[in-house]
Amino acid sequence: MIDYSKKRFLVVDDFSEFRTSVIGMLRLMAVKQADSAPRGEDAIAMCRNTQYDVILHDYNLGAGKNGQQVLEELHHLKLISPHCIFVMCTAESSQAMVMSALECEPDAYLTKPFNRASLQQRLDKLVERKTALKPILDALAKQDHRGVLAACEKVTLEHKRFAPQCLRYQANALKALGQRAELEKLLQAQVTDRPMPWALIALGNLWLEQGKLEQALELFRSAISQFPMLPALFDGLAAVMAAMGEPKQAQEYIEQGIKISPNSLQRQQSLGKLAKANGDFDNAVRAYRQAVDLGQNSQFRDPESHLGLAASLNEQAGDQAPNPRAVLEIRKTLGDLGKSWKGDANLQVRAQLMEASTLIKTGDQREADKLIQQASTQLGELNTFFSAEVALEVAGQLKALGQEEQAKGILHTCAEMYGDDAKVMQSIAEQTDDPAILNGGKAAQELNRQGIRLYQQKQFAEALPLFREAQTLQPRNISFALNTAQSLLRMLLAQPDPELKAQCLDCLDQVRSMPASDARYERYQKLCNTVAGL
Repeated sequence: MIDYSKKRFLVVDDFSEFRTSVIGMLRLMAVKQADSAPRGEDAIAMCRNTQYDVILHDYNLGAGKNGQQVLEELHHLKLISPHCIFVMCTAESSQAMVMSALECEPDAYLTKPFNRASLQQRLDKLVERKTALKPILDALAKQDHRGVLAACEKVTLEHKRFAPQCLRYQANALKALGQRAELEKLLQAQVTDRPMPWALIALGNLWLEQGKLEQALELFRSAISQFPMLPALFDGLAAVMAAMGEPKQAQEYIEQGIKISPNSLQRQQSLGKLAKANGDFDNAVRAYRQAVDLGQNSQFRDPESHLGLAASLNEQAGDQAPNPRAVLEIRKTLGDLGKSWKGDANLQVRAQLMEASTLIKTGDQREADKLIQQASTQLGELNTFFSAEVALEVAGQLKALGQEEQAKGILHTCAEMYGDDAKVMQSIAEQTDDPAILNGGKAAQELNRQGIRLYQQKQFAEALPLFREAQTLQPRNISFALNTAQSLLRMLLAQPDPELKAQCLDCLDQVRSMPASDARYERYQKLCNTVAGL
């Protein structure tokens, strides 16, 4: 018999009668501490102040956040521990809602109406499982991934029936530790022994990251034959097709995933991006419109959905002016972006250029010129540069708006910051044939490659001059600056030197304008913090 008297419960439902009914059931189970809330926003606020053991949360709460969005935000903000039991409750049974609820992975899914006996039966099993997995969850709460691995071995020996759950925690820990070979071995063994959906998805994504595209393709296709209603498998296939240079096939797979689970914000965003790139602006508009709508109350709300919708509506009209309804939607969408992300100067510039493009099509050149002038002024004042993808888009917009010199300036900065990426340079070459932009970094790239080879061979003293020279040639290149700083830091750790520390900080300062979305941003922050602490 499980003792619920010391466990704290939270019941979230927009109907007060249902909240009262569930709390009454809990009282009969000897629960003494039970709070309730009518809205998801209230639940999040309460979780900031109280650590709940069990949360019973309705999926559809009317206006505001739904259960999926609450659970995502609670995890993102780390407001609930791994020990907390989150049960999604709902009376709805549509496929879209059920799949949406399942994809956010609550601990359980409970269909209304239910009685005390069925509620207690479900909770008893969940508490039993969490209790058995406690050593793993304790380590997970501390972000101790090595501790998770050790606990998995212990729990597997003591509770063999929870071995499948232990394997998944083990796989996540290996991924967090960057132990790719061990992870691949574990996943392959699991897929061979018992092809669980999570293991198939994890192995397919691992092979995708490793560039083993044919293997990933075969695995995802085989997995879909076994689990045809699992949308994440279609996401995987789409990613593989995109990596293979087959964007239209990628779009088809994403569309299949959306038919199964249409309420996924990230999936709608992916479809919008693919459809827009494929020139399928009708589907791009529908997908981005859905993404904007789904994002209203979501932790994953993304301004790119707003910009994508505005751009797709504009492109949907071709060379003609968008119809009045489309123009109204463009302005409303960009206006919402301006209010929601008003502190982001980069987004404001992009929104101004986007609206200017629409105004030119409608014949309002005067207003368009004002927006172009505002955007041009702000471009020169930005503290943070764009990602490579966005920089290329902005350069294209500027060129289309007749701002050739500014477009060249954007491409030049993009080439300097990201020019060690061959794909970026290929995309830049599609917009310009200026040799000063296309060839300016070749010598620096060769020096950087030589430096990397020496660094990997632990010839640190020999690598540093090469990195330094590469950075001297292109001071804003992110990779060159980070490599130089890394080499200087290694010397600093061996022997503290104020001059070397100053050089290292100056080196990092050169790339302070890198966007936080860059994959190297975390490395940049760690270097900054480490050097500053010396």
